[in-house]
Order: sequence, then C-alpha cells, then structure tokens
Amino acid sequence: MTTNEEYRNLLRCSLIVAGSCILAVIICYFWVDRSVAFFVYDHHINKIEVFRWLTYPPPEVQNWSALVLAILIVRRAWGPFLRWQKVLLVACISLIVADDFRISLGDVFGRYWPETWRHDNPSLIGTGTYGFHPFQRGDDVGSFPSGHACRIFGFAGVWMMAMPGSRVVAIVLSAPMLVSLVAMNYHFVSDVIAGSVLGALIAAYAVQLARLKMA
Repeated sequence: MTTNEEYRNLLRCSLIVAGSCILAVIICYFWVDRSVAFFVYDHHINKIEVFRWLTYPPPEVQNWSALVLAILIVRRAWGPFLRWQKVLLVACISLIVADDFRISLGDVFGRYWPETWRHDNPSLIGTGTYGFHPFQRGDDVGSFPSGHACRIFGFAGVWMMAMPGSRVVAIVLSAPMLVSLVAMNYHFVSDVIAGSVLGALIAAYAVQLARLKMA
C-alpha cells in the first residue's frame, strides 16, 4: 500500500469515527448529559477526593512535555532514537497539538459547564444554563470538547497504536481519569466522548506522519 493510499484510508476511518462521535454526542446531549450531571450532584459523588486527584495528571503531563521534547532533541545529537524514545517524542507533540485543537473547538462550540466552579461561570446546576452557544469565547463556555480527555488520548493514543504492548497499561491508567471528569462534574459525558475522539484522531495522524508502524 502506498503512502497516499494509507492517508486516504486514515481519512475514511477518521470521517466514520467523527460521524459516530457526532451521533453519540447528540444522543448524550438530549438523553444522558443532564441526568448524569444531576445524579453526580445529588449523590455528592463529586465530593469523593480520589476523583479530584485523578484529574491532575493530564495537565501535568502537558506541562512537562516541552521539557521532555527539549531533552529528546538534545539526546538525538548522540544517535538515532530508540523506538520508545521516538514514540515518546511523537506522543508529547501529539498532546500539545491536541490541546490546541481543543481550545479552538471550545471557542467554536461555546458550551456551558455542568457546574459552577470558577469565577461564577454559568452552568447547568449553578444557573440552569445548558446548551451550545457557538463562537462565544471565554473560560465560561469551554466545556466541549473536554481538554483533559483530549490530552489523555492525544498522548496515550500514540502509545497504544505504536507500542501495542502498552495498550493494557494505557487503558488502565486512562479509564479512571476519564470517569473522574464526569464524576467531578467538570464535564458532561458528551464532552468526554468528543475530547477522547479528538485526541485519538490527532494521535492517529501523529503516528502516521511520524511513520510509526500502526498495529
């Protein structure tokens, strides 16, 4: 298969996945998101500290990614990367690009948050505000897609595709962090779905562009 054919196949798969994601988001928007957010609030699930702790790693990994990239760039002067080093390099770049995509899409969709948690932001539970308000910018309308979920799959997705042996570990580490975003009412279910898909798609293209063999 030629490189062009590989990209066409990847594009077709991306469109199918994106279409499925849109359908899932629509279903969650009308029949899942609000009921889950109120369930979390009514049962005080967001008071469980372990869920709060599980939301810390994704932004911390992003914060350290630039330093890791710098170290790897210096390391390259002493010879070709080992496979895991190249995968780490691609994963860090994928994470940073994924988060930038997420910021742009957050401004496009302009969705209010499930709960009021900073600067009196409008929210479903705090002010009864629900829905999308396209092309409104600001932290108070940045719930969709989830930045944490996008970071998680932007980084872990590269490892899962390029290093098959890491899949189980990546899933075991990622799943609780994704659940914690809903359990803390930081995001609606559809936010997490969209963020995960966005991160995974960017990871897939990062793996392809870096010519890492996709398993």
